[in-house]
Amino acid sequence: MRIGLAYNVKPADLPKHLPEDAFEEYDSEATVGHICDALASLGHEVRRLPADSRFLDAVREAPLDIVFNIAEGDGGRCREAHIPAVLEMLGIPYVGSDPLTLSVTLDKPIAKKLVEHEGFPTPPFRTYSRADEFTSWPLSFPVIVKPAFEGSSKGVRLSSRACNFEQAREMVRFVTDTYRQDALVETFVPGAEITVGILGNNPPRIAGMMEIVPKSIPQSEFVYSLEVKRDWENQVSYRIPPALPEPVPAKIERCALGIYKALGCLDFSRIDFRLDEEGTPQFIECNPLPGLSPGYGDLPIMAESMGVPYLSLIEEILSNALIRLGISRT
Repeated sequence: MRIGLAYNVKPADLPKHLPEDAFEEYDSEATVGHICDALASLGHEVRRLPADSRFLDAVREAPLDIVFNIAEGDGGRCREAHIPAVLEMLGIPYVGSDPLTLSVTLDKPIAKKLVEHEGFPTPPFRTYSRADEFTSWPLSFPVIVKPAFEGSSKGVRLSSRACNFEQAREMVRFVTDTYRQDALVETFVPGAEITVGILGNNPPRIAGMMEIVPKSIPQSEFVYSLEVKRDWENQVSYRIPPALPEPVPAKIERCALGIYKALGCLDFSRIDFRLDEEGTPQFIECNPLPGLSPGYGDLPIMAESMGVPYLSLIEEILSNALIRLGISRT
């Protein structure tokens, strides 16, 4: 098949006016190369499609059967929807979730409202557009403060966990001033941090479950922050499967599959939870564009631990889309 790969890569230089993690969601050239190599190894012709101002001309010029979309987009809370929306306008099929799901899941407050409406637990929260709006907090401390529509721990620091009103207000100020968007303030959940990989459509399946375990601080104070992710080998260990008592893993699987369906995810996604004091999985966020870097991305790590090597993972993601779309490989 002729497959286009839509992607964004981290620029070599960061403009001074942007926060240090402005391009944290973007992939490395190495990751793009790994995916291209995997698709080529499966016998496909691959064309790279940088998701920038060149994209529209490039995709219209290329005779493609399908686009494998890992693009994060550029600017705004609907940025992840840019590429699939263009592809739908042009009538070009693509791998992964549609523009609506990508917009909804990037906007954490909207995603939480939908998940809660479907009966799945998520920590209580409020949003604030300015620090001077944060005049009181009706719930208990600690809380965690983060940007309303970012991924890859953008805007999440070790100091994002606030134990009192003054700390929380300062973090609201940091988020709204630095990232120019609402701050999401939610009750901090002290238990284990769990991420779940999901593949497929009718029905989807659990591809793996992983616990992120802090090495140097108590779990009850742990924040999976930008600092931790950039130094993950020293800061955390990954436990697959999680060391959880029954029936907690089954509860997590039920919630993950239900949320995947409720948010309209397609082909592949990753969903994050924290466990509360009763062991109830609390929904934190859903990522329908999870990282696919071998040996580094959570989904490939989980798949590998479940006996699915990287090449097979890429093949399964592509196959999920082709079956869903009714496209023949010949």
